[in-house]
Amino acid sequence: MAGKLSKEQRKALIQKAEEDRAKHPVKNDGKSGFAAIDEEAEKLDGQSK
Repeated sequence: MAGKLSKEQRKALIQKAEEDRAKHPVKNDGKSGFAAIDEEAEKLDGQSK
């Protein structure tokens, strides 16, 4: 198990993660989580038949 990170290390990791998110934003398709799950379930159900 990894040791605890220092406050400076945590800040550096958070800053790097925020920069990565800014450079590579996640596309929001406007669907709720449940709508996406239902759509995926329909796809999988159609494949199994």
